Amino acid sequence: MHYTGVTSRGIICPIFKEGDNLVAEIVKSVTDAAKGEGFEIKDNSIIGVTEAVVARTQGNYATTEQIAKDIRAKFGGEDLGIVFPILSRNRFAILLRSIAMGCKKLYVQLSYPSDEVGNSFITYDAIDEKGVNPYSDSFNEEEFRKVFGYETKHTFTGVDYIDYYKSLGDNIEIIFSNDPRYILNYTKNVLNCDIHTRFRTQRLLKAAGADKVYRMDEILTESVDGSGYNQQYGLLGSNKATEDKVKLFPRDCETFVKNLQAEMFKATGKHIECMVYGDGGFKDPVGGIWELADPVVSPAYTEGLQGKPNELKMKYFADNDLKDLSGDELKAAMKELIKSKDADLKGNMQSQGTTPRQLTDLLGSLCDLTSGSGDRGTPVILIEGYFDNYATD
Repeated sequence: MHYTGVTSRGIICPIFKEGDNLVAEIVKSVTDAAKGEGFEIKDNSIIGVTEAVVARTQGNYATTEQIAKDIRAKFGGEDLGIVFPILSRNRFAILLRSIAMGCKKLYVQLSYPSDEVGNSFITYDAIDEKGVNPYSDSFNEEEFRKVFGYETKHTFTGVDYIDYYKSLGDNIEIIFSNDPRYILNYTKNVLNCDIHTRFRTQRLLKAAGADKVYRMDEILTESVDGSGYNQQYGLLGSNKATEDKVKLFPRDCETFVKNLQAEMFKATGKHIECMVYGDGGFKDPVGGIWELADPVVSPAYTEGLQGKPNELKMKYFADNDLKDLSGDELKAAMKELIKSKDADLKGNMQSQGTTPRQLTDLLGSLCDLTSGSGDRGTPVILIEGYFDNYATD
């Protein structure tokens, strides 16, 4: 008899460092937690591991000078423009400093009123009041300040990112436009820094006559002077590590999750699905910030986590087809419906109101919310009961 559904536990772990045997340490931490807290690790449980500790134990780091060297190699050390960077001290500031080191003049084109993940420095109300059309109006900094003034601080951090980003290099000029092609008025060499729209942006720039266009996932795809690298995502998914070094998104994650799954089976005899997770895919309703600043929620996961949920909306039947049933009769009818549901409910109104997202996006968001982003010390998440349903009781 089941009395609970999905359970998500943050597993307290040691501070992982470069060179640690991460798989062995996670197996020990999870099994020690089960013994210490008195719970059983079950078949079809899920272990999520934050990308940060995978990258850290790999030593996947790069310095500002190593990044600048790759920028110089790609763009020849000439004037450069970047378009659509996110507004973040942790995510982008150190990258901006590195990019500025790798060129002569750097033009930084910000989207407005916010970046692509919702970090805003002005409001839509201000845009409406000033009669500005964000789809067609572009500004240099002087023009922008004349229209909007200096009330441009981030809602949560209190940082004026216009001034802050300018302070990261003495060769930086800020401009504003939501049209990536506007940068070509200043330079034909462009690094497009957007995350989820990067391929479209690059295509538009090339079609508009840019000479050299790279995406951030094309920078540091191989080692530069002994640096870390990521062959698939480059600088995307990186975070500040020190004042002159970033931690890159982890690589070889497929091997890691398979090894972790195999070692968990050896230790417990249970089949465990494993995944690496980064940012969750959710949006803050107050600040309007969309959490996903990584290129993907999960860069790697084991086979059992492929696909999307295939679920019925129980209230649909309780309020309609089965509304005249109650008690054990209703329970039995619900279980039978779940057991006999189609293998694919896409387009079926019986699934209306469920969440047709990738399993790893849902699970990664749950992991991210459980682990938090501060000092909880739980970079590993154990999820149980996720694949259970009413019919398995």
